[in-house]
Amino acid sequence: MKYIWEKKDWFDFKYDEAALLAPLGRLRLLQGKLLAQVASLDLKLETEAQAAVLVEETVRTAEIEGQKLNRDAVRSSVALRLGLPRGVGGQDRNIDGLVEVLMDAVRFYDEPLTIERLNGWQAALFPTGYSGLRKIKTGRFRGDEPMRIVSGPIGKERVHFEAVPREHLEREMNLFLKWWQSSLGVMDGIVRAGVAHLRFVTIHPYEDGNGRVGRALTDMALAQDEKLRVRFYSVSSQIMRARNQYYKILEDVQRCRVEPTEWFLWFIKTVTAAIEHSQDIIGGVFARVNFWNRYAQSGLSERQKKVVNRILEAGPGNFAGGLTTRKYVSIAKVSRATAFREINDMLEKKILRQLPGKGRNVHYDLAWTQL
Repeated sequence: MKYIWEKKDWFDFKYDEAALLAPLGRLRLLQGKLLAQVASLDLKLETEAQAAVLVEETVRTAEIEGQKLNRDAVRSSVALRLGLPRGVGGQDRNIDGLVEVLMDAVRFYDEPLTIERLNGWQAALFPTGYSGLRKIKTGRFRGDEPMRIVSGPIGKERVHFEAVPREHLEREMNLFLKWWQSSLGVMDGIVRAGVAHLRFVTIHPYEDGNGRVGRALTDMALAQDEKLRVRFYSVSSQIMRARNQYYKILEDVQRCRVEPTEWFLWFIKTVTAAIEHSQDIIGGVFARVNFWNRYAQSGLSERQKKVVNRILEAGPGNFAGGLTTRKYVSIAKVSRATAFREINDMLEKKILRQLPGKGRNVHYDLAWTQL
């Protein structure tokens, strides 16, 4: 058989459970540590962490498909929906649609998954009805023409995969939705997320947007597993790091070159790496928690705390130009003499460190290595 969907009950993926035990155990350990860490966040910090992950997930899930989004515009869209300061990004309907899909999948993970809901997600990705310059079907399944995944120049295209034929779409999607409901709480949640992703992109029900909808389903399945309406790690970010591997393992399984076990091993490895890299995305949030845990008894004034929080929010090396006496005066609304005295106090307490430079060029940063 050329494609996996040509097999009877193809979606009943057979995999070696014993081979998954050790990597699943490691993933669960890391997952538990991360969730314990974020459990200590107050509402404001949790919202900031959610925003950071959602920005990364939005940018990367689009980038996997070759679409470059303006990160500032993504931040602005996310901030607007989470009630945070909007920043400088402009509005983009395509970005807003993708953000709304990702948020809907996670915030309402316990709501029924239906054809109508999936159609709404896909339509939200293409608010103008166009994919680039091409008019496409939105909010409904693809047409009768074969759905092929191809690459290469016109006339020399290489067919990587051909999806389930149009005449079987309704049946396949109804079976998928029944499985989605019946498998919840019955099979391991991580494996279930991997099944959902592989099964959906193999059906490939839409003319465009299948990958983004499939990754939203992955996030939804992981949210159901963790019973959280907030994501603290980005699977799409890690998929983007291994984009070529992602497409290859999908193609190999869909064309029956390897057993489905290989997909699940790759998927578990990818989710594990996403959790490991979560600190890269929300490290600034954890840095603030760690900082104030360490210096809770440091005797800093409210003015000093305000300045420190401003640097913490920017993150390591991102407070443009470093802290200077002039910036301290501006942020804390104090005299230059007071600013100089309070900066020296934090130097003595090893909260700040002086960066290279003398005279008017003296500037400071937090002692990040202590955090």
